[in-house]
Amino acid sequence: MADLELEVSRREDSGKGVARKLRQQGRVPAVVYGGHKEPVSISVDQKSVSELVRKSEHGVRSIFLLKMSGSDQSRHAMIKDIQMNPISRKMSHIDFVRVVMDEVVRVTIPVHVTGTAIAVKNGEGVLDFQSRELHVECLPGSIPDEFVVDVTELKLHDVVRVSDLARPEGVEILDDPDRIVVSVSAMRAEAVTETADEAVAEPELIKKGKPEEE
Repeated sequence: MADLELEVSRREDSGKGVARKLRQQGRVPAVVYGGHKEPVSISVDQKSVSELVRKSEHGVRSIFLLKMSGSDQSRHAMIKDIQMNPISRKMSHIDFVRVVMDEVVRVTIPVHVTGTAIAVKNGEGVLDFQSRELHVECLPGSIPDEFVVDVTELKLHDVVRVSDLARPEGVEILDDPDRIVVSVSAMRAEAVTETADEAVAEPELIKKGKPEEE
């Protein structure tokens, strides 16, 4: 994974008032921690972060080279968490975690399913997508974007487990090898029972006019 340069500024002051003012200026309060060093409060340009994440093929799993404005300091980091404003949907805070390029990291990787299973196509079963994310451990430069599972050849009752997945060299999946990722199960037929109350009775014919006298 290639790193992306992102200029950041140190935050000397903290508090809700300072954070609110930064957001009004189009900047996002953030913290960089980890990497055997003390946390550092910074701010980043919201537009710059959004554009880098959007343009990068790795998205939020990109490795950023944070360059401190006004100095020659720089540090590799990844986004650990992004808090969003529920109303404006803009970033309200970002947590960065320092990355040491020769030390392994633990990250969560999404699972992507492609194709249509034979059993599903034939109307015999349904696809059960059970594990949409997996936890891996690897060097920062080896972090995969996703795990792709082709389900095209799956028949009824077939199962794909973690141990069946192809993984890049140097990437260790931490989840149980027997954990099911996707499976094909039989379709459930709904039993339809008709009770006496549900049965439709024929309407009784009522003769019009006065009854005939004997």
